[in-house]
Amino acid sequence: MAKPAKTYVCAACGSVFPKWAGRCEACGAWNTLEEQLAPQTMPGGIKPVGRRTGAKIEFVGLEGTSPPPPRVPTTIAEFDRVLGGGLVPASVVMVGGDPGIGKSTLLLQASAALGRAGKRVLYITGEESVDQIRLRAARLGLSKSPVELAAATQLGDILASLGQFPDAALVVIDSIQTMWTDTVDSAPGSVTQVRAAAFELIRAAKAQGFSLLLVGHVTKEGSLAGPRVLEHMVDVVLHFEGDRGHQFRILRGVKNRFGATDEIGVFEMTGQGLAEVLNPSALFLAERRGNVSGSAVFAGLEGSRPVLVEIQCLLAPNPGGSPRRSVIGWDSGRLSMLLAVLETRCGLKLAMNDVYLNVAGGLRVNEPAADLAVAAALISAASDVPTDPQMVFFGEIGLSGELRQVAQAELRLKEAAKLGFGRAASPKRVAGGAAKIAVPKTLALVELGHLTDLVGVVATGQKPGRKEEQE
Repeated sequence: MAKPAKTYVCAACGSVFPKWAGRCEACGAWNTLEEQLAPQTMPGGIKPVGRRTGAKIEFVGLEGTSPPPPRVPTTIAEFDRVLGGGLVPASVVMVGGDPGIGKSTLLLQASAALGRAGKRVLYITGEESVDQIRLRAARLGLSKSPVELAAATQLGDILASLGQFPDAALVVIDSIQTMWTDTVDSAPGSVTQVRAAAFELIRAAKAQGFSLLLVGHVTKEGSLAGPRVLEHMVDVVLHFEGDRGHQFRILRGVKNRFGATDEIGVFEMTGQGLAEVLNPSALFLAERRGNVSGSAVFAGLEGSRPVLVEIQCLLAPNPGGSPRRSVIGWDSGRLSMLLAVLETRCGLKLAMNDVYLNVAGGLRVNEPAADLAVAAALISAASDVPTDPQMVFFGEIGLSGELRQVAQAELRLKEAAKLGFGRAASPKRVAGGAAKIAVPKTLALVELGHLTDLVGVVATGQKPGRKEEQE
């Protein structure tokens, strides 16, 4: 009998090697190669069932009508917003985040809400005992909610139990890294175990039609732990962001097969759990002081939601040594670019200063439209002149100092007008470019063509521009 071939799989990245080595050549991790039998498992941890003649598959045309997927709202508006309107039956949602950020709290609140709506909800925990979940539910005031709990980690037991509940609407697995199956010869939490457990659970969700919520651990870099194929297998990937010392939490959609990506939901951590923040702009600007230099309000866009946040900048002289650049909530590389443009195109002397930049409220800003607000905060800090407290900023800055238009300007302006701002600085529209936008009657639009125009507005306190006529 031929001896089965062996392969070695990296527990950190999933790369496969024909022989053992102390260091993985793919990711550089040490002592992570685990021995496996090559013929026994296929991708996903499934045992082959033998050879058979392939059946013919049917091809159809692109033209056709399909009804939109049904939705099951959780009644948590911010959670439903990120999901695209609610949970889709037979869908799989992965929720990742730092330890203690509130993942289990959010899913327990969503499970309780669905249970109170008459849906059958199964909550399976592999990290905590049933008594610990009950204590959390009592603290959140959810003890009376009809949620069925179980503590298990063996995948075979879980799948056999799920088959007894054909009417289950939602199944929560907390967390996927604790699940293991005896069909795979590796330790629980390894790449192979996570991949095999996820595949079997996803297959059960598709077969029985229940929505599956998986809790995923993250690495120190902030990405989901385990094989990268896990993110491709699920339908929705959500990241729960925020600082445990801060009360705000951001639920961000990274992947969504049933809705828009980059949508966010804002929550506030309280003693009674996570509370929805229906107007995050007002909350992010609640403690803003408009008479301090180095501050500017950015009219941003997260998914389809306009959000106003405060950009804070502090310059500290550093006559000797290498100046420090500290950034929280924005791209440090983009800050370096803006500093170079301000020095080269506008003549500002910033090279011998330590620069500290912060996005207030714990929000992570990714869009280039924040360039204009960051530049306004830098100019204000350098000139020690506060920006106009009634003005918001948005626009992209090029390397030559030109200002470029950004998307969804009308949504940004409407949000600024709703919160009582009277002026908005944005890039000038070029002839033959984007169509004229509708400006709220209570808002005056200041159009700027170059970064030097912004210096004139901020550093000298001038107020050029005119109120745009309503279309």
